[in-house]
Parts: sequence; structure tokens; C-alpha cells
Amino acid sequence: MHKTLWQNCHAATMVGGRYSIIEDAAIVTLGDTIDWIGPRAEVLAMAGVEVVDLGGAWVTPGLVDCHTHTVFGGNRSGEFEQRLQGVSYAEIAAAGGGIASTVRATRAASEKELYASARQRLDALRRDGVTTVEIKSGYGLDLANEAKMLRVARRLGQELPVTVRATCLAAHALPPEYKDRSDEYIAHICDEMLPALAAEGLVDAVDAFCEYLAFSPAQVERVFIKAKALGLPVKLHAEQLSSLAGSSLAARYQALSADHLEFMTEADAIAMAASGTVAVLLPGAFYFLRETQLPPMEALRKHGVAIAIATDLNPGTSPGLSLRLMLNMACTLFRMTPEEALAGATLHAAKALGLDASHGSLEKGKVADFVAWNIDRPADLAYWLGGDLGKRVVRHGLEVTF
Repeated sequence: MHKTLWQNCHAATMVGGRYSIIEDAAIVTLGDTIDWIGPRAEVLAMAGVEVVDLGGAWVTPGLVDCHTHTVFGGNRSGEFEQRLQGVSYAEIAAAGGGIASTVRATRAASEKELYASARQRLDALRRDGVTTVEIKSGYGLDLANEAKMLRVARRLGQELPVTVRATCLAAHALPPEYKDRSDEYIAHICDEMLPALAAEGLVDAVDAFCEYLAFSPAQVERVFIKAKALGLPVKLHAEQLSSLAGSSLAARYQALSADHLEFMTEADAIAMAASGTVAVLLPGAFYFLRETQLPPMEALRKHGVAIAIATDLNPGTSPGLSLRLMLNMACTLFRMTPEEALAGATLHAAKALGLDASHGSLEKGKVADFVAWNIDRPADLAYWLGGDLGKRVVRHGLEVTF
């Protein structure tokens, strides 16, 4: 098995969700795994080892984008322009826009077309240092098209040097053929869609949108019960626009994460802390929608809830192609520290995908996914707005070319 010594670097290992810095560090990889990490002075003599000089770079774990909707058809930049000209979202939706337009475009697109457009978006994330990503369905809203989206997600993970976790978000919105029949649609998801998608091996987790304009807590609970019966972990879009105690519901089902959370309460934070459910904050959507209700940061910190950061890449509310930009937004909009933000895009994001035992920090025995950045200090990752920071990306112990 190939062994490599990566040296002449500094490491922000993110062990325990802190920088946990090792100055003048070295990393030994054995195949796709970290075999040793520590001060370079402590490296033992090794024969037959490839040595790579990282030129004094700062090494972090590969970034983890734990909430994206990367696969979709169409484009909603026209709606963005309309909103800036004073047209309300309700007016756009009444004219057939909003999520309904993305559903139509996604259903009309071939699997090949969806793959091509999603690959472009995923390549942008990868060039930004992302080595692990979650991709949700939720724009098909019927069995054939949800399966189509999830097959594209699987193919992206098979053909590109990136780890992809596929999440079924069939309970995202009500499809037009189920207008005014939301309970029947939930029954269809539980009785037909989830069993079929799980049997095909397309699903790593199940998500839902718990909101007054989507699905009620009672309806979401039916989806959770079915997911658990199928042996699938759950996640939840919760408390983005109103307080429905969705995050507490997620905690009762030991959800991997509850996401958005602008309107969550301290009671929700207490429940999430007890269950180990990660709070995934999505500053891109907060910014794009010009929201004013901040997530309850102090309650999350007070009760020790792990906080992750993600792009929420989607065509309607967060067309974000840079996870690093989200780190800056988390600091400027949500008042997180650069250290908290980096933990949110590494260790805590990995936990939000159920991967923290193998990803998200630089430790012996974990997967050898890391980025060597040409920066002065780790805080630079949250400091610089946009641009392409010089870097070398390593995934599974092999340097990635772009």
C-alpha cells in the first residue's frame, strides 16, 4: 500500500472542533488513510516513502458541504431580478414560478442534462476545497424523477474525486398533481417512494421541510417513522420562517441535523443538545432572502450544540458556489468566530452527515482528505471574499487535479 510523507506545513487539525494547531507538521498517509500526524521533528525514519513538500502551507481537513441541492433543472435568475423590481414571491409563485418552475424544469431534463449541469456546480465547490458533499433530491416530487435526481448524485460521487451523500427530500413541497391533498402525498412518500428508493440503494438519509408553507410536524413525523423503519437516518429543514418546534421533533428522532433554525427556541436547542443533533446554519439563504431573524447563537453555544455551516446551494434561495464565502457570511452575519466557522465546515459538518468518525478532522485512522492552503493563518479562509486561494487538494491520500 502506497505510503506518503507530507511535510513542511502547519496543520489546523480541527480535533474537538478547535484549530488544534500543529506547527511545522507532517502527515503520513497509508493508502487512503491518515497513518500518523504530528510535529515533523517526531517523524521516524521510513524507507520507500514518497515525500511531498507542501511549501509551508496551512493544512486543514477537506471541507464538507453538508446541505446542498446541487442537482436541479433550469435557472431562476429571472425571478431574482423580478423580486428586486418589486414583484413579491407570492406573485411569482402564483404565475407558476418559485419551486414549481424548478420542478417542471427538473422533470423535463434528462438524466444526462442534470448530470452535466450539476457537475459544473460541484466542480466549483471542489475547486473551493470541498472533498465531501451532501446532495438532496426534492425537485422531482414523484418516484421516477426523485430516483433520477438521486442516480445523478450517486454518479457524481462515482465519477469525481469527492464523497457524495445522497438525501431523499421528497417531502420538500407539494407536487401539482397532489394540490390540496398533502396527507395523500405524504402517504405516497411513505408507502411507495421511500421503500422503492431505499431498495435501489439510492438513499443515505431522509429529509423533509417542516414549515407552514410545506409540511406540518405531524406529517413530517410520518416520514420520520417510515425512514427509521427502513434503517435510514433523518434530517430536517426547520424553523426557517416560523417556530413549529420542528427541531425538537428532529431531536426526538435522533436526527443527524436540523437546518436553517432562524426561529428556533432555547427549548429546541436543549433538545438538540441532548440528542446530539447538529445545527446546520445556512447564511447564504439568510443573505439572499434578506432575512432579519438571526439564529439563536447564544442558546446554541450555551447548550453545546454542534454548529455546522453549508452553502444550501439551490436555484431559488441560495445559488452559492463557494463554501468559503459561507464561512465569511457565518462570521459577519451570525457573529461566529473564524474558528467556529471552520469547525462548521469540517468536523461538525461531517457529524451532520454521520461521517465524523471518518471525516472532518486530521487524526490517525481517519480518511486522508485534506487541503494545503497558501495562506498566512487559518482565519484567512473566512477572511478573503471570493477568489481562488492557492491550494493543493488531497482526497483519499491522492492529490486531486482540476
